[in-house]
Amino acid sequence: MIDNNQCVWDALKNSTTPIILYGMGNGADKVLDEFEKRNIRCSGVMASDDFVRYQNFRGFTVKKMSDFEQEFSTFTVALCFASSLDDVMSHIRYVASRHTMLVPNVPVYGNEVVDDEFVSKYKNEIESAYCKLSDDKSKQVFYNTLNFLYSGKLEYLFEMTSDKDEVFDNILCLDDNESYLDLGAYRGDTVDEFIYYTNGYEKIVALEPNKKNYSKMVEHCEKLGFFVPINAGVSDTCSTMLVSKGGGRQSVLSSDKGVEVKTLDVDYVAKQYGGFSYIKADIEGMEHSMLCGAVQTLMNKPKLNIAAYHTNSDFFTLINKIHSMNNEYRFYLRKHPYIPCWDLNIYCI
Repeated sequence: MIDNNQCVWDALKNSTTPIILYGMGNGADKVLDEFEKRNIRCSGVMASDDFVRYQNFRGFTVKKMSDFEQEFSTFTVALCFASSLDDVMSHIRYVASRHTMLVPNVPVYGNEVVDDEFVSKYKNEIESAYCKLSDDKSKQVFYNTLNFLYSGKLEYLFEMTSDKDEVFDNILCLDDNESYLDLGAYRGDTVDEFIYYTNGYEKIVALEPNKKNYSKMVEHCEKLGFFVPINAGVSDTCSTMLVSKGGGRQSVLSSDKGVEVKTLDVDYVAKQYGGFSYIKADIEGMEHSMLCGAVQTLMNKPKLNIAAYHTNSDFFTLINKIHSMNNEYRFYLRKHPYIPCWDLNIYCI
């Protein structure tokens, strides 16, 4: 299923041109950490012109692309940040048109990267998940996802992107009597999405662990009827967990520092509020744990919309997990506009 002769990490290590990281922050930190493990040499860090103040990042002076174009005759760009903004994605395409660009994919959660060892380790699980997909488009998205994560080549990413209208109109087909559970509701944007694609609903229950985001969500959705906001995370049990303090969309699980929040399991929430016909989960690496706490709920076969990009194995392990819990589901995989391979979702009906 892999059609490239070397993974992105080997391609970067064997590069005959200087490697310039594009981006700063957590993603670039993870990439540089992986570079150090693999003895890959980084020659500099660049950012988009509006962000360059010639600041220091990990010992490098952050420069503009034009600075490196004057310094080197040619170089390879390693993309180290994510965006769904049209103008930012257009600029990434522009940079890629001028220089060789590779995307060393580091996961949002965890540290496992896709290389030859990864592909060998998960060979059976990858093949098993691929065979469970219900249409040719899903199989193409799966194939492209695996090859993009392995090779870092953007063409795989661009070839598999589609909008959400196709999913909601042709796969999920929500009606006007849905009971919606929104896990990782952020500030209410996916509540808006749900309402946009329905002509009415029975109830909405929305969980968001971050207090700042939760307050924004409550304010945003205050005029909705039959809306229940809950300031909690989701896991396999009703307990507590630590999440990072930031109020951004990626309020990720924290192992040793952060803010303690309560967690609820899906079966408990479903029992409290009478079950759900549609569940969306975008919960920063907790998707597998969430499924372990949804055994009874999935027996009733609610429609599912599950994020599959927080770890590099999510897009196949989550399919296999859901199938083991209810083998009557049909599985669809879609990738929506985002660089790199974010907003990759499993849809189950």
